[in-house]
Amino acid sequence: MAEYLKKAVEKPEEDISAVQAAVSEILEKVKQKGIEAVRYYSEKFDDWSPKNFRISEDEIRSVKNKLPAKEVEDIDFCQAQIRNFAAEQMERLVDFEVETMPGVHLGQKIIPASSSGSYIPGGRYPMLASAHMTVITPKVAGVSRVVACSPPVKGQGLWPGTLYSMVAAGADEIYCMGGVHALAALAYGIEGLDPVDMIVGAGNKYVAEAKRQLFGTVGIDLLAGPTEILIIADETADPFILAADILGQAEHDPNSRQALISLSRQTAAETIKEVDRQLIDLPTKDVAAVSWRDNGEVIIVGSPEEAVKVSDEWAPEHLEVQTKNWKYYLDNCKNYGSVFLGEETTVAYGDKTIGTNHVLPTMRAARYTGGLSVGKFVKTVTYQYATREASVKIADVCERACNYENMLAHGISCKVRKDKYSK
Repeated sequence: MAEYLKKAVEKPEEDISAVQAAVSEILEKVKQKGIEAVRYYSEKFDDWSPKNFRISEDEIRSVKNKLPAKEVEDIDFCQAQIRNFAAEQMERLVDFEVETMPGVHLGQKIIPASSSGSYIPGGRYPMLASAHMTVITPKVAGVSRVVACSPPVKGQGLWPGTLYSMVAAGADEIYCMGGVHALAALAYGIEGLDPVDMIVGAGNKYVAEAKRQLFGTVGIDLLAGPTEILIIADETADPFILAADILGQAEHDPNSRQALISLSRQTAAETIKEVDRQLIDLPTKDVAAVSWRDNGEVIIVGSPEEAVKVSDEWAPEHLEVQTKNWKYYLDNCKNYGSVFLGEETTVAYGDKTIGTNHVLPTMRAARYTGGLSVGKFVKTVTYQYATREASVKIADVCERACNYENMLAHGISCKVRKDKYSK
């Protein structure tokens, strides 16, 4: 039976009706008034009203020179890892055709979406890595037009590192605008910006609600909430490392969620002490301390099987395993966005550098979906053709199958072929 050494503060379910109404109003105004509405909301929320929201070619050409050479080198390294892994994924999504019975040919084609919009958040931190994840991935998938946008930083335009990341990732169009009005512009189009087919990327609760309301008008990746980490540890784990990894996620947002599932009571207790100790000098403790206090959990379990059960119920965005036998958890855990195996990897690697995508399911969505990948940007479509002899055989069964459902016109479409080809 799982035992809690620390439990998250129970909170009433948030009433988001005001968020829903505000988002709906902004979306409708942008849909009706286009660039006029975008400019109104940009001035209102971001103190930003440039002559043109699209980043000019001169700005694009000069941005690299505004960054230290080492930062450019590091961005390029991170992007190379993400591009390489996405390319490996893409190679495994293949067209094929098979003859399932004599004369019946069925096939699959992988077709990329024509356009996508990448939303790169800019709130508390400049999210350079979000540009890597949401621009490179569709480009590798074969999306011919990738539009990227991000909010201005304190009314001063894009953070140079974010802009360079968009450029180096291969964005075809770049806009300095953020929030709900930016997503509306991507979905509906405005003067100078044609609408896109998909919108991907994380954001605050208003951005998430906008994606929810826009789904259907455009495709989306997933509805992401505050970030999450769950760590499975045993007596071999280092509490110092465990605490550092917990706080690495806690600093994202006061609503970030963290959990430690420990097979060792001593490891669990020492990790709690270590988190408190590290918080004393943590530069981002104003956020991390609140997140850990309100949302952190420490759970003791009696067996690996119980650890798997609790983890799968939690269904974390990020799962770390720091045990002497991490392969057991790789083989048995089913619900997670991405798993980091052994002390040698950490969530920060996946967020920034190692090559896997950091746009991942939260709020237990890992029970039914994975994270962002090239597969999100392609359509798996099918086709079929048959010889006349095979069509007669299929038609004979299909006519009866249609009639069982009283779909008589369907059945006739089968019968006319059977009659024609049987002559």
